Amino acid sequence: MFLCAFPCVSHSRLPLFLRKYISPCKRRREDAQPGSAPRAWTRMPSCARSEPGAPTAGSPPPAAAGPAGRGGPGAAGPGALGGPAGGGAGGGGRKAAGPGAFRLTEKFVLLLVFSAFITLCFGAIFFLPDSSKLLSGVFFHSAALQPPPPPPGFQPRAPPQPGAGPAMPEEAGGAGSLERIRADHERALREAKETLQKLPEEIRRDIRQDKEKLLQDARGRKEAAAAGLPQRPFRQPVGAVGREPADPAVRQRRDKIKEMMKYAWDNYKRYAWGLNELKPISKQGHSSNLFGNIQGATIVDALDTLFIMEMKEEFKEAKEWVEKNLDFNVNAEISVFEVNIRFVGGLLSAYYLSGEEIFRKKAVELGEKLLPAFNTPTGIPWALLNIKSGIGRNWPWASGGSSILAEFGTLHLEFVHLSHLSGNPVFAEKVMNIRKVLSRLDKPEGLYPNYLNPSSGQWGQHHVSIGGLGDSFYEYLLKAWLMSDKTDEEGKKMYYDAVQAIETHLIRKSSGGLTYIAEWKGGLLEHKMGHLTCFAGGMFALGADGAPSDKTGHHIELGAEIARTCHESYDRTSMKLGPEAFRFDGGVEAIATRQNEKYYILRPEVIETYMYMWRLTHDPKYRQWAWEAVEALEKHCRVDGGYSGIRDVYSNHESHDDVQQSFFLSETLKYLYLLFSDDDLLPFEHWVFNTEAHPFPILRKEDGSKEEKEK
Repeated sequence: MFLCAFPCVSHSRLPLFLRKYISPCKRRREDAQPGSAPRAWTRMPSCARSEPGAPTAGSPPPAAAGPAGRGGPGAAGPGALGGPAGGGAGGGGRKAAGPGAFRLTEKFVLLLVFSAFITLCFGAIFFLPDSSKLLSGVFFHSAALQPPPPPPGFQPRAPPQPGAGPAMPEEAGGAGSLERIRADHERALREAKETLQKLPEEIRRDIRQDKEKLLQDARGRKEAAAAGLPQRPFRQPVGAVGREPADPAVRQRRDKIKEMMKYAWDNYKRYAWGLNELKPISKQGHSSNLFGNIQGATIVDALDTLFIMEMKEEFKEAKEWVEKNLDFNVNAEISVFEVNIRFVGGLLSAYYLSGEEIFRKKAVELGEKLLPAFNTPTGIPWALLNIKSGIGRNWPWASGGSSILAEFGTLHLEFVHLSHLSGNPVFAEKVMNIRKVLSRLDKPEGLYPNYLNPSSGQWGQHHVSIGGLGDSFYEYLLKAWLMSDKTDEEGKKMYYDAVQAIETHLIRKSSGGLTYIAEWKGGLLEHKMGHLTCFAGGMFALGADGAPSDKTGHHIELGAEIARTCHESYDRTSMKLGPEAFRFDGGVEAIATRQNEKYYILRPEVIETYMYMWRLTHDPKYRQWAWEAVEALEKHCRVDGGYSGIRDVYSNHESHDDVQQSFFLSETLKYLYLLFSDDDLLPFEHWVFNTEAHPFPILRKEDGSKEEKEK
């Protein structure tokens, strides 16, 4: 092959891997002495091909070399070294090379051969598909290649049986690579086509946004590192943005709800930007003492609603406000419960949806400022906390200074996620200690009273409610189990035991066939159900899947009955909006009888239950009932400056309370939007909502193991 044109190369000096491919047709005798006439080349016995000047059968032998030196007149014929075929020169010709020069030439030739060989190998590796097979087929077909040793535990594949289908290739790597290349190519073509369809201004805007996103991500990582937070790769969440509904009527209704959100947001931005809430009649800001001097409750509460509705510009300006203005270094007393579910919850969900590090940083910072609330003899937190001094206390009206079940029992989801995102177990330890305290206490009739003294660790008044003061404690027992990927067996048992006691002692049916949940006061029932209690319909339905198999259908039916009762409380008012509380006594059913129970403050609980019932049953009546509520909101609550609550839903004349609650944007409008969206938007298999409707991802077991490995 390569060396046939170079007779000066010794066959014995060739690399082993080339010797068998090159016929050793000629060789030079190596025993010539310096100064003596070189001997003639002799043919190897194995040579099967004649060469110029070689003797053939029946031909005379070549003339012998004369005594003269190389190129002298004694040289005879082309076979002699001195003759023309030998490359020598007669008389004044080129001087013949000695044995040392041959070795230098050999090195030069070998260098050329190796260079060509390496070039071929690298070319095959980088530019040819499945290059290892190609190289072995071209260059090494005459040699039996030894395969690499099999991995431990390898079982050889059985040979194909006669009559079997076509054998699959032993290695699918090449085919898989081609498939990936083809898919990448098609995706690149699609992206290029989409880009070409855009206007130049849109392309420039997209490039600018991508640059800003990269800069923000880098800045966020630096801030997280500065705050001592662990590096955490952001994974695009499942269902953060869903598809457009296929049904045009449903799509139109969902678009209307998005327009309501924009109207509420724009008016807040116009008249109360940076303050906690909006007074839409007065067109100015409103601040509740629940938040102390912390500002921006509506902004933080609305972040995730803006995101899932794809209101990108509004989300961007809200994020910028959080980054520049959200400040927790204030000397003020705040409600631990309200700040947790609205601020901590809103920041956590915004982080999980968008991956913006500023939200994680702010959430952990605020969580750390809430930790002094747990500095009580039992670890049951105070209701109120000065976040600068760390001094806490309870509401003075709460049963001798007791902590409230719905407040200290509604920290679990947020604090578990704070530990997950910060790497600091103290948050989860605080809320798990609450479980320990509760497990040691006797429960009257299996029920949890609304008041617990944080100093003595004993119950206060035996007042039990699934509405105000108790509601979200039960909700968080169920959702803690779901959020743990159904591994929190303690939370699960506490929830289903509590539901059994509620069914036995609190759930009743009216003479008109309406199922309701009464309140329990020292063994006596008060046949009153609050608007807040209406969330329980969705809770019962959501928990049906984990109930004992013979109770699953019963829990769904119980949820449906509660939903029907709460719908009746809306339908029996003049404005088709529900009162704060309604009663079942004195011949009255699902109607408020006291003036201080007739108001509606844009609450979400009835809509919440409709949303869960729709997702779990797809009964169209829940969408219809929700749309009736939308029409009532538009007719009676929409004013020039936003949306306002109503003082009396039974009146024929509207009297507004002049407050646009932050939870109207966070909960009421979000649940309505989800009702008229497909189930792929924030699916229950991947998300759990806190009591302020902020979605948190389910913490999968494999996610925890992956993070441990990453650390």
